[in-house]
Order: sequence, then structure tokens, then C-alpha cells
Amino acid sequence: MISHFQYKQRNKASAQRGWSFSFFHNQARHTGTYHADGSIEWKQLDSESKKDELEKAVHDLMLYHVYEDHSS
Repeated sequence: MISHFQYKQRNKASAQRGWSFSFFHNQARHTGTYHADGSIEWKQLDSESKKDELEKAVHDLMLYHVYEDHSS
């Protein structure tokens, strides 16, 4: 399970939109960049074997926090 998920928009003026993110999974810290095209650039990934599972979770969290409208 992912805990303490955080994200921060990178340079808003840049043509390369993206968000820096970090979270903990199995007591290991993971960091990376989520690009506007949906690709993920990992800076710190503890387990290559869990990469697909973690990428799916990051996609879901980014959709919820960034792309979905929760104003109503």
C-alpha cells in the first residue's frame, strides 16, 4: 500500500508540464516525475519487480488529485 503520497507541480511556465511526486511503499521512499503525457520518470524506485503495480497506483492517484474535478 502507498502512504504519504505528495505531489507538486513543476515549472508552470514550462512547455514540459509535469509534477514531482513522492510516497512510501513497504517502508521505502519512492520519488519521480509524472509528465503530462502520463509517462513516469523514476528518481528513486526501490523495487523493479513492483514497478508496474506502483505505476498503476501513481496514475490513479494523479488522476484523482490533478485531473478530476472535485469542486461539486
